Amino acid sequence: MSDDVIRAAGCVLWRHGAGLEIALVHRPRYDDWSHPKGKLKRGEDAAGCAVREVLEETGMVCVLGAPLPTVCYEVDGREKEVRYWGARAVSGVFVPNREVDELLWLSPGVARGRLTEARDRELVDALLGVLRVG
Repeated sequence: MSDDVIRAAGCVLWRHGAGLEIALVHRPRYDDWSHPKGKLKRGEDAAGCAVREVLEETGMVCVLGAPLPTVCYEVDGREKEVRYWGARAVSGVFVPNREVDELLWLSPGVARGRLTEARDRELVDALLGVLRVG
């Protein structure tokens, strides 16, 4: 891959609430529902970025689990590569911020329907496979 690739990382964040629940974030800038993710900072590894982005966007401290599929797509004429992990939320409180104005904890089926992008729906299925649910 070229140096022109936008590198990012994120998590399919989950917890046990009323059954398995998956966190989705709403980003007003794009008016979309997605999994928490963001760009790597200089010198940062993807796993560290994923944990940082979850904390920044959701207020949740998480424990990384199994890697999930890497997603590649184009943004403004550049390739973007997002590495994902399943991650269990262990503590924290969501406070709306400039990037994320809403956080929802949803059952996997409802989360699938709320996600804006099909590529994010596939990550829900990947997490369920890793957790051996559904």
